[in-house]
Amino acid sequence: MIAWQRNRDCVLSLRSVALSRSQNCAREWEFDLIHRNDSNKHGIEILPPASQGRDSEITPQPDYDLESGYYTGAQPRSQTFSQAHSRILAGWAYAPATYILIGINVAVYLMMTLRGVSWWDPTAEQILHWGANRGVNEILYGQWWRLLTATFVHVGIVHIGTNMWCLWNLGLLGEPLLGAFGVFAVYVLTGVAGNLLSSGVNPGIVGAGASGAVFGIAGILILLLNSPHLPFPRAELRRLRRSVIYFAGINLAIGASTLLYSGGIKIDNMAHLGGFLSGLAMGVPLAPVLGTGREPYMRRQKIVFAVVAGGLVLFAYGIVRFWKT
Repeated sequence: MIAWQRNRDCVLSLRSVALSRSQNCAREWEFDLIHRNDSNKHGIEILPPASQGRDSEITPQPDYDLESGYYTGAQPRSQTFSQAHSRILAGWAYAPATYILIGINVAVYLMMTLRGVSWWDPTAEQILHWGANRGVNEILYGQWWRLLTATFVHVGIVHIGTNMWCLWNLGLLGEPLLGAFGVFAVYVLTGVAGNLLSSGVNPGIVGAGASGAVFGIAGILILLLNSPHLPFPRAELRRLRRSVIYFAGINLAIGASTLLYSGGIKIDNMAHLGGFLSGLAMGVPLAPVLGTGREPYMRRQKIVFAVVAGGLVLFAYGIVRFWKT
């Protein structure tokens, strides 16, 4: 989330990109959930969990449904690594919500630049015209839609580049656990939550960016990766979870450090914190049922998302009442 306090703000420093690249919380699927086919770069092989070598015998496992997070109940069968190549999904089919969200963000940025907005250093007035949030001022005058549209507006090429890199990494990691609908819901709800907290604490700033939603996905992943029902080696899950925790912790610390000096970059850490806390809140009731079956998990998802949406409405009402008095 980028904010202005007389100076143009920025979000998710390049240090987060280096962290994502080095620890790569989305692409290092060393527990053999996914293996990329060297002969088909557009294909992703979905395999039963295993850790054996390429030509060794895979321990018999039932088929595993990535989207629901549980075994389908099919009879186990022995197969070699090469025989598992029959289960191939295109990258688009594997994580459609992640790619759609990235596409929307990029499309908005391209439309902004084609309409004359600076690709490197847009003004606050320019991003407000395209849907950025202006704290509680806009909410008081009924422009609630800015709480959502601001999550798709970015301030320059560096801002959108870092945010989309993080969204891509976390989205590819999270979509098999959340499903496409879940990723959309978490992005929207945590993005709005971050903007609401920012508006309540910093009522006069202008903010934009997907980073609140990115932190929300990180928050929910921290708890989902701790689910006892995921059929992957615990050491690998702990490693992935630790990478996400490092990502969130380091970037929250970087955001807080910008408050220590005047001038230059100011990161709206309240948007990050709001998204992160709301993601954690959604993960608490979802993690215990992840991996226990599609129906109970999807049913719990809908309930959790509905409750969080209702809570955000009440939170927004409280902010308006507070600043009107």
